[in-house]
Amino acid sequence: MKIDRNKKKHIGILHKALQEQRLSRQEILLLLKSRPGLETDLLFKTARQLREKYFDNKIFLYGFVYNSTHCRNNCRFCYYRKDNTLSKRYSKSKTQILDISCKLAESGVHLIDLTMGESVSLTKNNVEKVFELCNIIVDIKKQTHLPVMVSPGVLSEWALRQIADFGADFYACYQETHNPDLFSRLRKDQSFSQRLAVKQKAARLNLLTEEGILCGVGETLEDVADSFDAIKKLCIDQVRVMGFVPQTGTPMENHPMADVKMELVILAVLRLLFPDRLIPASLDVEGVGGLEKRLDAGANVVTSIVPAGNGLAGVAQNSLDIEDSRRTVAQVEKILLSCGDYEIARPEIYKTWIKQRKKENLKEKIKL
Repeated sequence: MKIDRNKKKHIGILHKALQEQRLSRQEILLLLKSRPGLETDLLFKTARQLREKYFDNKIFLYGFVYNSTHCRNNCRFCYYRKDNTLSKRYSKSKTQILDISCKLAESGVHLIDLTMGESVSLTKNNVEKVFELCNIIVDIKKQTHLPVMVSPGVLSEWALRQIADFGADFYACYQETHNPDLFSRLRKDQSFSQRLAVKQKAARLNLLTEEGILCGVGETLEDVADSFDAIKKLCIDQVRVMGFVPQTGTPMENHPMADVKMELVILAVLRLLFPDRLIPASLDVEGVGGLEKRLDAGANVVTSIVPAGNGLAGVAQNSLDIEDSRRTVAQVEKILLSCGDYEIARPEIYKTWIKQRKKENLKEKIKL
């Protein structure tokens, strides 16, 4: 009888989610405890149903350009932390960035994700460096006719205004956790409140924002629920969860890899709580081999598509599936076709979503 009651309760919560009724914290925690088998199968099915309600079977693709792996920070989990002497360092020239971006655009991506380590010159308002980034954004948009996401770290409001005025569409700045104590252990000598506030500033400038949760780093389910609350308050437009992957040369290189099953459960609950938002399935954790399970858990964006032969690195897995040309649009399309239920969206659909979301945010985010 106890098993039947638990099953009935679980189904009841999923029914509420499907009707887009507000879930209590206790109900969310119960979903995060979903057990492998029937419970996760029903959770993922509900996530897919909600995704289809807003996005049909259309999947968006992001071209990834990690243009500089130099970083001033010493995050304990990151391969590119300042003190990691084993890390591959490079800075791509503007010509190289534009060439790579054009190749990605020609291959069929919907957005150019311009990622970089956090630079002292950008965070300290070096005018020349800020406008250098702004001009790159302008030229990428001019040459590819695609939206652009930037991930330059914590910027001043002045610098954010410049990248917004010069045409950036998305600003990504991951908190990783919304537990201040855990944050201080993961992001050594960084300000929790400053990193949280910069997303609010970006939102006020009508930049679309992306927030991220890193799982498998010592967080509790209560911490995950706190992250959901923070994402809701920030009115984030794209939300992602990424499983921790140990990196050589870092303080956490012997920390166990995150449980992929937990990552998928968090992804699915994100879809239940934010059914109309973009939720990525990153190729940076398990490569193309992990794509189908993340789509089946409710993701609708494939990120970290990287063209081979350009000397680019990934984040969680700096080389996985890159130089053997497996992180490409062609390979992703093969997987989508093999699944039978998904198709790559037309570019206009993604651009329309961005336009509509920005329009809604003018009303929604002005309150922040």
